Amino acid sequence: MAAPSALRDDATLVSHAVVELARRTHFPVAFGGLEHDGAVHVSSIVGARTRSIEGLVVHASRGLGGRALVERRPRMTLDYRTSRSITHDYDRAILGEGIATLFAVPVLVGGTARGVLYCGSWAQAPVGEVEARPAFDVAGELGTELRVRAEVERRLQSAPIPESGLSAGAREEIRESYAQLRSIAATVGDDSVRRRLEDVEGRLAALTGDIPVTTPDPDVHLSRREIDVLACAAVGSTNGEIATTLQLRETTVKSYLASAMAKLDASTRHAAVTRARRAGLLP
Repeated sequence: MAAPSALRDDATLVSHAVVELARRTHFPVAFGGLEHDGAVHVSSIVGARTRSIEGLVVHASRGLGGRALVERRPRMTLDYRTSRSITHDYDRAILGEGIATLFAVPVLVGGTARGVLYCGSWAQAPVGEVEARPAFDVAGELGTELRVRAEVERRLQSAPIPESGLSAGAREEIRESYAQLRSIAATVGDDSVRRRLEDVEGRLAALTGDIPVTTPDPDVHLSRREIDVLACAAVGSTNGEIATTLQLRETTVKSYLASAMAKLDASTRHAAVTRARRAGLLP
């Protein structure tokens, strides 16, 4: 079972996702929650006219969301009241809100359904590709954030900090985690998600304690991609490996690396990494 603080963090992520769901899909009602103990616990609701959905717990295979959870694919009903394709365990909550059309999208993390996001309408409203795509995007972004947070926690737990400070192994583990986060952030299109990933990167980098990364050298200005490339180079990746990780051409990687080396007045990639660390740009 997750720690209470982790559950609170998860609830914050879900809350942001539900707000985004309502904003992007324009459905009047949006709600959702994550799975634990075999059920989805609705923790965030936007746009509801009643309180009937509050505290809703949807068990696996039950109702529309329960099917979406176990089948790991979106489920929809245009007329919830008369639908014969779902169980009606949660009629009191859904019909109590007056919802007719209900659309449920699972939140997938590594192929596992971690939760469900719902869009609802009080009138029957067909859901086509145009209406569904924003919901898929929001669920995907939430899945990415959950995956990244879990990976950060896993790596931090595997690199304990001794009382005398970070061991060499722990320091390298943090640097590898930082490089991986940079590569994940590089593939995220949503600005708000990317900014949150960058915040995690900064806090992770600060754990090394070598350089106060919150006060970087003002005379050194590297682009996002130059830092991405250096972060990968710092953990020993070749140009070809960096290109694959960041989804770039190898010639583009070489160009970014050369530019960063010039800005850092370094003749080798190793020297560039060292100077970037001293400038507070890398952990």
